[in-house]
Amino acid sequence: MNSDIAVHPVSDASELLLIDEASVVQGDRLVLDKLSLRIAEGQHTAILGPNGSGKSTLVKLLARQLYPLAKRDGSSVRIFGRDRWNVAELRSRLGIVSPAVQLDYTSDTPVEVFDAVVSGFFAARGISFNHEVTDAMRLRADEALAQVDAAGLIGRSMASLSTGEARRVLIARALVHRPRALLLDEPCAGLDMASRRHFLESLRKLARAGTTLLLVTHHVEEIVPEIDNVVLLREGRVFMQGSKSVTLTDAALSDTFGMPVRVMQHGAYYAAALD
Repeated sequence: MNSDIAVHPVSDASELLLIDEASVVQGDRLVLDKLSLRIAEGQHTAILGPNGSGKSTLVKLLARQLYPLAKRDGSSVRIFGRDRWNVAELRSRLGIVSPAVQLDYTSDTPVEVFDAVVSGFFAARGISFNHEVTDAMRLRADEALAQVDAAGLIGRSMASLSTGEARRVLIARALVHRPRALLLDEPCAGLDMASRRHFLESLRKLARAGTTLLLVTHHVEEIVPEIDNVVLLREGRVFMQGSKSVTLTDAALSDTFGMPVRVMQHGAYYAAALD
């Protein structure tokens, strides 16, 4: 397969993400190499690639934890049509859930589930004496927990939860702002098969309710049916972007992962294995 970028046009919906030739260097390594990517709002998307392909760096770029190298003709990273954001304001529109965020809530000082969720309004780890929690905030936290089937966890410490339970609580925390999109970085890491399926069903409900999903993973099995746009990363660049019928093929994934891959379909889900 040609290694040039194969980008399929997106709809005329409003822009969620537009990256134009962004490069990122960490240490002496070029991690993202003139990466260009466009995703429309409402276009549920999976970003798939092997370890070292640049997935984690792309997440940090979108979270404003990293910035691209400046270049003469002006590379850009635009989210919801803007390239400059107050990080707290961005979090209210683009919720982020990852195992790294979860680790912060399940170690050190215990945090109760409801406090963890409502603290999303303050971009804090929990509630402190200088946070004024309003009735509207409490109501929204209750609604967000119910939305991910986690209301029954109120009163428990985050550290006492299973990995899947804690992951759902962190999604609720992101949802208190009613964000337009969720960026999910390896959200099924550490989940057993049953917990993973339950978690994915929660994501399906969010997608059907109108929250745009950006799912970053290296597991084809985690791409829920509502996602039909797939971005394949390889060596810090977009190798291919398009529908599942185009990208989730033996040839495309074999080229992406650098070894023979066989793709299978089970109902509305896909699976992949080394051939």
